[in-house]
Amino acid sequence: MRNSKVVNFRYFLFFAPMKFLKLLSPFVFNVVGGLSPILLSLVVGVSPTLSAENVVLKAGLLHHTIPVEDLQKLVESKEIPHSLKAYNFLLTSEVKQILSQNFNIEPLIAEQFLNDLLKSDDGNRLLKQISQALPDSNASELKEALKLLLKQTNHLSIVNFLRVYPQETVTIDVSKVAMLGLKMNGSFLHSRLINSQLDEGFKDSSNTEILPKFDPTASGEQTVSIETTVLYDRSRDRYIPLDIYTAKKTHGPLVIMSHGFASDRRFLRYLARHLASYGITVVSVEHPGSDINALIKTATGIKLSQILPSAEFIDRPQDISFVLNQLTLINKKYPQFKGKFNTKKVSMIGHSFGGYTALALGGASLDLKTLRRFCQETSPLGRSPADWLQCAAGELPYPQRTFKDNRIKQIMVFNPIIGELFGDNLSQIKVPTLMLSASDDGITPTIAHQLKPFKQLSGEKYIVMAMGGTHMSISDMNSINSAMGQSTLVREVMGINAEPVRQLVRGVSLAFIHQLTPKKSEYEMFLTPTYIESLSEKNLNFRLGKKLPMSVQTWINITNIETPKVSLSSIKSKFAPLQNIQHYFVNARQLFLQPQYSTEKLNDLFTGLLHTHDDKLDKWS
Repeated sequence: MRNSKVVNFRYFLFFAPMKFLKLLSPFVFNVVGGLSPILLSLVVGVSPTLSAENVVLKAGLLHHTIPVEDLQKLVESKEIPHSLKAYNFLLTSEVKQILSQNFNIEPLIAEQFLNDLLKSDDGNRLLKQISQALPDSNASELKEALKLLLKQTNHLSIVNFLRVYPQETVTIDVSKVAMLGLKMNGSFLHSRLINSQLDEGFKDSSNTEILPKFDPTASGEQTVSIETTVLYDRSRDRYIPLDIYTAKKTHGPLVIMSHGFASDRRFLRYLARHLASYGITVVSVEHPGSDINALIKTATGIKLSQILPSAEFIDRPQDISFVLNQLTLINKKYPQFKGKFNTKKVSMIGHSFGGYTALALGGASLDLKTLRRFCQETSPLGRSPADWLQCAAGELPYPQRTFKDNRIKQIMVFNPIIGELFGDNLSQIKVPTLMLSASDDGITPTIAHQLKPFKQLSGEKYIVMAMGGTHMSISDMNSINSAMGQSTLVREVMGINAEPVRQLVRGVSLAFIHQLTPKKSEYEMFLTPTYIESLSEKNLNFRLGKKLPMSVQTWINITNIETPKVSLSSIKSKFAPLQNIQHYFVNARQLFLQPQYSTEKLNDLFTGLLHTHDDKLDKWS
């Protein structure tokens, strides 16, 4: 039985890289008020003998000292101490919540993970970057503080971190913090900025009225039977559990489901039941090695490189091909399944890491050379969780690998991990593909992992945007109590609040699968922008398109602009007066709140602090 400690550990491992990024340099995925919370989060603590008693904010020639005791009061109460009045514009409720957060983890596991991280190249690069933001500290002090913290408590917090930090005064270089803030999970930041363009660009303007004869989101008339079995692949010594959903009268293609990392075959059971109630056989596959059980088994002594074994990028698509081979035999040998498995015509559904699995089987070659280059050149601070996971494939000893299975006739991918895994090879996929992307997905940010890859697809394709949705919104209702569902780092819309997303998935999936059946014309109306938008509710707006709007493509191109390299002196000169810093971030915050953005403002947002020209920092005022 899984106890609460195991559940907490599951989540910790899934987001371990990002949790330690937050501890070392506490940025969060969501940029609050236009400013990364590191500016404040590194400066909170209490004052034992060897802990920080004061914090010095350094901005050019300006040095402003703040007692740590006052910052501690800020965390414990709603009152803003006098010394922090000047920073009231930054102290939003979200920032206060971040400062007061505690993360409960197993000390032994955390220490093992930290040791492995700090021995890696990524760990050294990370410490170097954080040391630049704390100019009077060094990597050894950061290591010492982290290790001591993990030995003393299983409550990881910014306060506890400074309790053991070996300096009485901590100096924060605001300009360096600003630069790091612009790098942190940039793909998610870019995705959040493009939301209004997605919402408007995909909006239906046809004014077409749809009068359907039935509701594809409602359950079908057939009774669903569920059977569980385990297949054994002797050649790979791999046991593969399956849940098989069938009805008495079967038609259409066989549907195969592939779950995401640290999940299991039950993740989309509501969808499997729904499809089976219409007579479509569904087989949900569990991948041993990247499911939640594998993560629990490898808990003791786990290393960063073992969180997701690189072999899983090979084994997952091979799991599906093996299952299809076995189902073909079962279809012939066992009377109760005779005619149930149409393995000659398969519709593949994958969520997150399962999205990678589906696309690989659809014909896209894994491009490891391009992936390794991306992982070497991307700062650890700039990675989303999906980037950390995709980079695990870089250890494979191949330049490319292909897993195409010609039995796959159709692909549906929900919040897929794609990034640089396929390089430019997604154009190799020729089967119809439907992709669902959530605008507020902090795990697989929409631009890097869905929109850019979608552009490459050359065959029949659809993209569904869930505006306001998150990575876990499509999950089964019961997943709300899962480790990922209890995330404190990434806001997830789940449970009853995500029912409109599940309704969308039920209707769209049924309609898309029926494009492989004689009932194709009856379901075409459910694959139109008008119908998709009709499912929108409250804070969840749905959009559909067959190509990216020009305005969206333009914004995607803008996000490819590299950050200019500048000298430290040129940056410091922009930060001389403290009020200019305030003006910059106050106006930057307004950009995030406005419904429309211009190209000029986007460029300013990402390069304003780093550009070498002599423009005034507060030119937005």
